Amino acid sequence: MHKTKQISSVQNSLVKKILLLKEKSRERKKSGLFIIEGHREIQLALKGGYEFETVLFHPELMSEAETSTLFANGSSAVDFIEITKEVYQKLAYRQTTEGILAIVKSQSSLLTDLQLPNKNPLILVAEAPEKPGNIGALLRTADAANLDAVIIANPRTDLYNPNIIRSSVGCVFTNNIVTGSTSEVIEFLKNKNINIYCAALSASENYVETNFKSASAIVVGTEADGLSKEWLNSSKQNVIIPMQGEIDSMNVSVSAAILIFEAKRQRDFK
Repeated sequence: MHKTKQISSVQNSLVKKILLLKEKSRERKKSGLFIIEGHREIQLALKGGYEFETVLFHPELMSEAETSTLFANGSSAVDFIEITKEVYQKLAYRQTTEGILAIVKSQSSLLTDLQLPNKNPLILVAEAPEKPGNIGALLRTADAANLDAVIIANPRTDLYNPNIIRSSVGCVFTNNIVTGSTSEVIEFLKNKNINIYCAALSASENYVETNFKSASAIVVGTEADGLSKEWLNSSKQNVIIPMQGEIDSMNVSVSAAILIFEAKRQRDFK
């Protein structure tokens, strides 16, 4: 590892650039860059084949040797910069991320890029999720279940929002995840002969009575709005998780997890 320079001022132009990338979705989309913070998250991004541009480390928390080891098999074109405690505290989203963050190039997430090598895929579709915490939780569930893909229909936030990266614990980098409009996603699923199962209250059957053994997409909407009519009209079968209390819905990530692992159980998940 060749350390190119040190940064000790919070007024440094690179520091200002990083702050913009963290705070502004428009800047991330415009530049094709985003920020990763934390040892585990960076490990997963490396595993996911992401290209790193710049790595910044605070030696009191993450030594040069540890940083070098982390990127031992990474690109030699990465710039490594040592930063002071003051700079790190200015940049860090949280203070428990081992003193390392990086500027990384985003990957394409177009629906047209989605490859499904499994002939009998199990896919999660989330329509218009807005809360980064929910998206992160959905991605963690998808990772735990080793789903073939996650599709975000009508996305309301970009995938590289720092809150999504944090709440997904880096699973955003290892899931097979793409985005598209609802109509595009429905057309894609139908063209691939993937059955659509919508989580909905009306015209639904108990989820344990639904057969998820063939190629399936489990579709969930927001807690506030549910799924659009376009999804409900395209559904092979609406499914419901029976409630025994006073409310008629659960957090979307909890509902998705229940449905996904029922599908995995039917597929002899062990």
